[in-house]
Amino acid sequence: MAGMARWQPGARERLVLAAVDLFAEHGYDATTVAQIADRAGVTKSTFFRHFPDKRELLVAGQDALSSLLSEGITEAPEEATPLEAVAAGLTKASSFMGPMNRELGPRLRAAIAASTELQERDALKTVGLASAMTAALRARGVPTPVAHLAAELGVLAFKQGYESWTATEDDSDLAPHALAALNDLQAATAHLR
Repeated sequence: MAGMARWQPGARERLVLAAVDLFAEHGYDATTVAQIADRAGVTKSTFFRHFPDKRELLVAGQDALSSLLSEGITEAPEEATPLEAVAAGLTKASSFMGPMNRELGPRLRAAIAASTELQERDALKTVGLASAMTAALRARGVPTPVAHLAAELGVLAFKQGYESWTATEDDSDLAPHALAALNDLQAATAHLR
């Protein structure tokens, strides 16, 4: 984790990081709000100032992500192809992913691997992101089957890009990783015939 020292997480970020570590160690169900607050070095009332319950810890960023992906698609130039619009969505969402998100990646994967409930939640999150992008593409006049496919490729690209971004030690942003993944997926579709 060399080179990560510059970034100092605030209370909200510390709570999220503490939570995912505890979920990975003890499982989601066995982890209490008190343990999360304790690990983060804050009081329980501070926890509740930021999150209504431990479930909300994990969905907190999801609505924002869906909105950013949709906005990027909506703001893409009129002549953009469906995948170019998806690329614009990925770029917009990526620009809001900072050191916190990068540090969270591997820890969140460990927590999800340890918990069935979190696996289900992760699957629902994927569906939510895809449907947000599909709706934004359809609003651009993209036919439904094409919109669905482009959105699914966008979600895959986001996930793969996020994986490779959190695995690198350099100072890169998420966007190039997500866009490279989208290019690879687009190239792969040529072999589907």
